Amino acid sequence: MASTRVPRFPATPASNTILLDDRRFHNLLPDEEWGRLPLAIWRRFSKRFADGETVVYVGTVEEASFSRAGWWLAQLARVIGGPLPTGAETGVPMVVAVTEDAASGGQIWTRMCARSNGFPQVIHSAKRFAGPTGLEEYVGYGISMALLISVEHEALVFRSVGYSLQIGPLRLPLPPWLTPGDLTVTHSDLGGGTFRFSLDIVHPRFGKLIRQSAVFMEAAS
Repeated sequence: MASTRVPRFPATPASNTILLDDRRFHNLLPDEEWGRLPLAIWRRFSKRFADGETVVYVGTVEEASFSRAGWWLAQLARVIGGPLPTGAETGVPMVVAVTEDAASGGQIWTRMCARSNGFPQVIHSAKRFAGPTGLEEYVGYGISMALLISVEHEALVFRSVGYSLQIGPLRLPLPPWLTPGDLTVTHSDLGGGTFRFSLDIVHPRFGKLIRQSAVFMEAAS
């Protein structure tokens, strides 16, 4: 595993950024559970930017691993736009940009992972506050997953609870054999203005397929 190096310079949001109170994530949890979050995470997920504005976080990939099945899954997922990490290199920069989406009232996420040799990987997705759990993530070609959030060990945890395919007005649940398994994203605070995002995908038959973890610096506001 690479060291937990963090960037020297914190990223900043766009100039003239307008900050708004945001209860979109808070509303998905009971007040008691939300109150168990560290103050830094509470503030991070209660800060909303004006529509169309972007905040950028700069970090470093700390850990990345694939099982054989996980590596093949990541390559096959390129057919729908490459929503999964494809490289196991650590110690390389990662940049995450979050843009407020005026059309849906959600967020557009862009993740760029550098490589020491070769072209960087860019992953696009969109979070929408809708669906059976109140939060969905669209990863491309009409494919989305419903996310359930919880607080565990003072971390904010996002878990997939079902995948679907949208074709025009139709929304079709995907059978388990067409999905990668259970996806978990964990946001944990490290103190000193740094935090960790971890991604884990575990298949009920093949076990842990993919893990990626990166450490970021808090963006200035």
